Amino acid sequence: MAQTHFFVHDKEDHVGVAVVDIKAGEEVNGWVMENDDTVTVKSVNDIPLGHKISLKDLDQGTKVLKYNVVIGGATQAVKTGEHVHTHNLKTLRW
Repeated sequence: MAQTHFFVHDKEDHVGVAVVDIKAGEEVNGWVMENDDTVTVKSVNDIPLGHKISLKDLDQGTKVLKYNVVIGGATQAVKTGEHVHTHNLKTLRW
């Protein structure tokens, strides 16, 4: 298998978590922990270690899944491969 750039906890997740720094324009590989599958996306932005990468296009208002649990809502449209963080994701608690 090629280098793993991000982990995906559940096959239903919308985001993966970078395990290395990712550069914009890279083809990056993710390991889906639930079923030992792999997924590949092209990064749109630089994504720091520990931050999230979108695995699919998300519309504004989409409830974003990580661990197959809602972690917040997309505050704007997010494209596959984009950095997902506080600039485009907000908790639904407040």
